[in-house]
Parts: sequence; structure tokens; C-alpha cells
Amino acid sequence: MDSKDYLIKILQENKVFKSGKFILSSGKESDYYIDMKKAITNVEILKTIAKLIFEKIKDDSIDKVAGPALGAVPIATAISLEANIPLLMIRKEKKVYGTSKLIEGHLSRGDNVILVEDVTTTGNSLLKAIEAIQNKGGIVKRAFVVVDREEGAIANFKIKNIKLEPLIQVSELKELN
Repeated sequence: MDSKDYLIKILQENKVFKSGKFILSSGKESDYYIDMKKAITNVEILKTIAKLIFEKIKDDSIDKVAGPALGAVPIATAISLEANIPLLMIRKEKKVYGTSKLIEGHLSRGDNVILVEDVTTTGNSLLKAIEAIQNKGGIVKRAFVVVDREEGAIANFKIKNIKLEPLIQVSELKELN
């Protein structure tokens, strides 16, 4: 059973929705936290996410699957393996040693790319990853997120003419807690 309902069920069973006081990566305080790092280290959850996204892209002409470090890399890797599509990893910032790359993996000009993320609030980190891909000549065809916190990411993507496709809205997890 690789459905959205099944994904919600196994996320609930693994207690990824946590209530309390938390500081998000944006610095904002929140009364809940989505512990997707815990979720994406669970084989069943990761396989389910990969299969759900693969079902959405299997008829598309996609050359690469990309994910920004850290949380999206396991998701992108799982999709890459499920779909047999090469992987790209997007660093938060260009490294200052070695090859000084912002994007790991081979991206050719004109490559059609899907981008994935674990959780979005405003979507800014994912938008930076999109910009990195576009600056290297890649074409971001679709963007997916496992859980959207419903705090502006979809609207921010719409401004950039890119559709953000959440597998789950946080309200769907909240209503079960």
C-alpha cells in the first residue's frame, strides 16, 4: 500500500509530528515540529515517499532528481534508485575546498530536473536550490515536498512560476494529533 493515506499512517506511527516549543531553521518559533530527519531514516517511510513521487513523475521526461542537503538527500537518493534517474545533491553553500562545487553530480545544460525537499515553511531553501540548478542551465520541471507547513511556500513558488507539490499538508497530520 503506497498511498498518501499510508504515508500519513506511518508518519503518525513513527511520531514525526511533535507538539511543544521549537525554533525552526528560519529562526521562527513554532508550537510544533515535523521531525522528518527521524522519518527519512526509516526504510519503510523512505521507500513509500520514493514510490509516491515516482508515480507522479514516471511519465515525465526527467534527466535528474535533486535534493538540497541535508534532509532531502536521502529522499532524492531513494527516488533516484526507484526511477533509475541520476542524482544531484545541492549544498547550502559552495564549499571553499576541493572542487568548490555547489551542486554535486553531473548537470548538463538543458537537463530536466525534479527537486525534492523534506519539509517546507516558506520554501526559501528550496528556491535557493532551484536558483542553483537554473544558474547551471538545468530546467526545474517539478518540485515536491513531503510535508508542507502551509506557511507560504506554495505561494512563494507560484511567484516564481514553479508549482510546489506537497505529498502531505501539515493540517492533515495535525488533525490526527
